[in-house]
Amino acid sequence: MRYFVSLDPAATATPKTVDIRELPNGTLEVLLEGRAVEVDVERVGNVLSIRVDGQVVDLTTEGSPPELGAIASGHRSYVRVESERQRAADAAKSTKSGANDKLVKAPMPGRVVRVNVKPGDAVTKGQALLVLEAMKMENEVKAKDAATVREVLVAEGATVEANAKLLVLE
Repeated sequence: MRYFVSLDPAATATPKTVDIRELPNGTLEVLLEGRAVEVDVERVGNVLSIRVDGQVVDLTTEGSPPELGAIASGHRSYVRVESERQRAADAAKSTKSGANDKLVKAPMPGRVVRVNVKPGDAVTKGQALLVLEAMKMENEVKAKDAATVREVLVAEGATVEANAKLLVLE
């Protein structure tokens, strides 16, 4: 299966191509941008223990594709991971009506700490729209592009699930 992975979760970031194939013996064949990478993955409880080219990293993920939070070696990062199938499905959906509206969804479950915008506000690419607390850490949900806030769907203090609708931009 081919995946497109970006360490910058903005939809406009240039992703790396990762091809993963499970071999009959259960091992993984992984190509990163066409280069073979030695990878071994073991699940230990809720943590993935991953060996990449001889280095071991314990990885915890939160949220659901394409936007994921990843905690490795005590550092939290956000990544965008899309499979070829997801891209095809998203392309089919975007041709339907409402393609001009941009729905902002929660990248992970959490509590809305602060809403920084209101309907009618103009926002710039990268501007913090709201703050979501997850696992005792505050995370800013940022605008992926310049837009205008059409609707705010959550209030401060609300608890949301991953992929919950937060805002509508236009």
